[in-house]
Amino acid sequence: MAEASGNSPRRDPNGRALLGGLALSELVRSGSIRTPSYVYDLDAVAAGARELREAFGNEPHLVAYAVKANTAGPIVRTLAAQGCGADVVSGAELSVALACGVPAQSIVYNGVAKRDDEIDKALGAGILSIQIESVEEIVRVAARARALGRKERARISLRINPALDFEALETHANIATGHDAAKFGIAQDDLPRAIDIIKASPEVELVGLGHHIGSQIPSVPAYRTAARTLFSLGVAVRAGGIRTLRFLDTGGGFGIDYGAGAVPKPGDYVRAALEERKAAEVDDLMLMVEPGRSMVAAHGVLISRVVQTKVSTVRGTARRWLMIDAGMNDLIRPALYQARHRVVPLDTNGASADFTATLWRVVGPVCESSDDFGVHALPDAPPEHVALLDAGAYGYVMSNQYNGRALPDEVFLRGGQIVSISRGKSPDDWVQERVAIQG
Repeated sequence: MAEASGNSPRRDPNGRALLGGLALSELVRSGSIRTPSYVYDLDAVAAGARELREAFGNEPHLVAYAVKANTAGPIVRTLAAQGCGADVVSGAELSVALACGVPAQSIVYNGVAKRDDEIDKALGAGILSIQIESVEEIVRVAARARALGRKERARISLRINPALDFEALETHANIATGHDAAKFGIAQDDLPRAIDIIKASPEVELVGLGHHIGSQIPSVPAYRTAARTLFSLGVAVRAGGIRTLRFLDTGGGFGIDYGAGAVPKPGDYVRAALEERKAAEVDDLMLMVEPGRSMVAAHGVLISRVVQTKVSTVRGTARRWLMIDAGMNDLIRPALYQARHRVVPLDTNGASADFTATLWRVVGPVCESSDDFGVHALPDAPPEHVALLDAGAYGYVMSNQYNGRALPDEVFLRGGQIVSISRGKSPDDWVQERVAIQG
């Protein structure tokens, strides 16, 4: 959702929250969308991609969109049209990227436990690189290339774990990947062994080095430090006789503002990496980044209907709950990461700035105490519908039908109008699937 000053959603003169120029409350009232529904602004996604690519100037680069953030076809096609590649972490995501027009030579495949059939699929597609996350995986990829009888060497890159201090990452433990206790990446001490295996494996060719320190990194220094480490390793690998490097990949993880205050723009991370690449004198190599959240999160909202309120007095203290029809099955991030998404009314009915004078604990219908979106300032007389902001990343892709609930719809906006609606599975679909199991 486009933001105005003070981290408030942009509204029209009548107080209606806008996305892509459309009043969301009118979309709901017209019957065009149901609740819960994710709504995305494709124009804003495209504009953000252009802004990020401009940060590279004329330097050779690849923005490999982390498809796991939002796998919807309209999102991936929009980014592909802006010249973005893809970072995938499964064979299915690879299929989505290719089907949505991402060139194979602009795709990298990450992941710590790729199955043999997924490795075969990546080799057959001719992608830019399979990102290796362990020394043992080099042997597996070489074996699969040999079994397939490939004439060309399999292109691989090494994802290095920079072993940063966990506190320096400034993010939640569940999304920090660049510390030495993480399952991700090859330890720096193991790099010489990895290089020796590559040199002894004629089936593979080392074309890149990369890292990913974590997600929702809120400041540039940790990213810069990791980039400096990566580039120094690139220098060392070249000095050791490897002449096939094509790129250095500093990953993604660019933080976004979920309402707590300003964070650097994605381009700020890129410019810092470019500076470190030049200082290390490896600027002949293409710089790759793998942003996901920062490309889509702010451009999607989750629309929900207010089902009822609950007001109680407990030991003299008033407790107020606002119960909505979206739950942790629709948006699991608050339960999984203790993430906070701002909750705002779709329509203020022309009320003045004090329309958020009452604190409500916003909760969903799922039978779990963790189905809780936190305390938010909302009108004393609750609105009919609310929007959970910044929900374009890791929302629908992590949704499920726990408690037999529906999957949310997805609604895509472009040019000020709805261009596509994807209907989620209904409770009836769930019932039929569960009952049909024989035994």
